[in-house]
Amino acid sequence: MSKNQICKNFIKILVAGGAGYVGSKLVPALINKGYDVKVLDLYMYGKDLFQEYRSSGKLSEVVGDIRDLKLVEEAIKGCDTVIHLACISNDPSFELNPKLGKSINLDAFEPFVKLAKKHKVQRFIYASSSSVYGVKKELNVTEDMTLEPLTDYSRFKADCEKILLKYKDDNFICTVLRPSTVCGYAPRQRLDLVVNILTNLAYNTGKVKVMGGDQMRPNIHIDDMVRAYIHVLEAPKNLIQGEIFNVGYHNHTVLALGEMIKKIVGKKKNIEMEVVPSNDNRSYHVNSDKISKKLGFTPKFTIENAIEDLIDAFEKGKLPNSLDDKRYFNIATMKAINLE
Repeated sequence: MSKNQICKNFIKILVAGGAGYVGSKLVPALINKGYDVKVLDLYMYGKDLFQEYRSSGKLSEVVGDIRDLKLVEEAIKGCDTVIHLACISNDPSFELNPKLGKSINLDAFEPFVKLAKKHKVQRFIYASSSSVYGVKKELNVTEDMTLEPLTDYSRFKADCEKILLKYKDDNFICTVLRPSTVCGYAPRQRLDLVVNILTNLAYNTGKVKVMGGDQMRPNIHIDDMVRAYIHVLEAPKNLIQGEIFNVGYHNHTVLALGEMIKKIVGKKKNIEMEVVPSNDNRSYHVNSDKISKKLGFTPKFTIENAIEDLIDAFEKGKLPNSLDDKRYFNIATMKAINLE
């Protein structure tokens, strides 16, 4: 079966959490490939993210909460694929309101999966996290290793993986991706992820502040993360059914990331670097060979590319007031809207 034939099997894709950081690039990429896309999201970071696609005939939008099961059921109807990105993202955002985080990241998930199966969704792709591994001393962390999540955020990600995979059958293809930390420029920008944080500080304050330094962290360019979702979407079902894939590029220490940013931003302005202690001990060297060997997916973009893309966005005025505007920071936005 050719890739074009595989593509034609999928007409309408529901992207839950599609107005977030990765979704803001994934949704346009899917539309540009000819898919009909439905976005289900609270649109906390702005209602006009997909303004230019609203006249395309390929986009429909549902503004609402994934905990609203009536709304979820209406959104799922007519969709043959789900890409589930919706969650309270990362540990600090989750810890702001653990009860809220649990209600969205865990409690709402199984009802969502059941509704997808009820309405004959054919494929369900779930965005987990590489943080499910916790602290690992192994040189290469592969998908078959024991999960040792350190926080409720990562524990619930691991729980949702198990929930999804128990529902798989011949007509319901279930796949889990464990992304590394995403970096780079996107229309719904996040500046609270390690490469993005350090690049923002370096470019706009002239200082790189590294917390800790020895922790190993896997990262991936946002354009490669988008490519990975589409690659899995279009893969033959026998290659992805019940599978879990790490998706990452290079693993670096936090200190090495800081030095990389200092070097690249330093081509344009003088940069100082400060290293301070950190109580964030998460450290893992993620191996992404499986998705390469099994599906033929390999990253095209480097962490350096992500840094350069962010610098370009700063220079072109695409990210105004990047140190203070709450829309770039999940915690600040959640505090401002008082999501319950």
